[in-house]
Amino acid sequence: MPLLAMRKESNISTPERCQSGSPAPAVQMVEVTEEHDGQRLDNFLLRLCKGVPKSHIYKAVRGGEVRVNKGRVQPDTRLNLGDIVRVPPMRLPAPGQKRSVPGTEFPIVFEDEGLLVLDKPAGVAVHGGSGVSFGVIECLRAARPEAKFLELAHRLDRDTSGLLMVAKKRNVLLSLHEMFRSGGGSKHYFALVEGDWVNDRQHIRLPLTKWTTQTGERRVKVESDGQVSHTIVSSVRRLKGYSLVDAELRTGRTHQIRVHLASSGFPIVGDDKYGRDDTNARFSQRGFTRMFLHAHRLEMPHPLTQVPMTFEAPLPEACVRILKQLESDAA
Repeated sequence: MPLLAMRKESNISTPERCQSGSPAPAVQMVEVTEEHDGQRLDNFLLRLCKGVPKSHIYKAVRGGEVRVNKGRVQPDTRLNLGDIVRVPPMRLPAPGQKRSVPGTEFPIVFEDEGLLVLDKPAGVAVHGGSGVSFGVIECLRAARPEAKFLELAHRLDRDTSGLLMVAKKRNVLLSLHEMFRSGGGSKHYFALVEGDWVNDRQHIRLPLTKWTTQTGERRVKVESDGQVSHTIVSSVRRLKGYSLVDAELRTGRTHQIRVHLASSGFPIVGDDKYGRDDTNARFSQRGFTRMFLHAHRLEMPHPLTQVPMTFEAPLPEACVRILKQLESDAA
């Protein structure tokens, strides 16, 4: 199935990919094919306009230059079969210019014909945008130019390490999205927090709302009319003023674990948005310069076969090392 299809009407132009070299590139009117039925608009445009910075695409959508069926839309709008997408001219680097995205493979936990599970390192964004030129998905596509379909099934914060799922087929992506919406499967994270976490198992249900600072930085806060959010936190180890906990996501809101723990009085060590600056400075002096949040276990049925699967990613060496230091302090 081709990426794009051309409508027969004369006002629908030939759907060429976003290209450079033309002094006056034209607007394209692109019809959504069956292969992309249900896909997010931003992901659709990123595949169509390969090489165009993500920030440019988002700016075009929010500015109304990109339209669906002649109407303004949001980047997360889901496309339907037969929709007509207006794609404005987007200039690419000149032909022959050196490719800026390095082809990079990441540690593979599991892979078959439809699903790829990676162990993402901390400090690497999952995708480009917001000041980041490229992330895991762009590097993976560059490393696998023969792959017809590679899409993130979910997100991890840049400073969070651990299990990340990538769909290699459209039906796998749709199946995973439906599983997440219905609350199927479970994602577990290790977090090192300040304070003595007493309860063996505790449910945190605090509604969350996104907001933007004056400098344009995205943040999340607890607010009564926010989105329903649910995290289950279990005690793993207490370490003299600090605790290692397991946080299980029951909903998947932005920064959910970080805000739930910080709002409960247990900020994550190394969290530069919701943690404590003095604590982060102390750990930095000890050589620990990342956020201690790691997606360590994923339990779910296979999106195609429904066979139960469990994936695990061990704690990174930096996290293991700081735990040993805290255990030595406690002793």
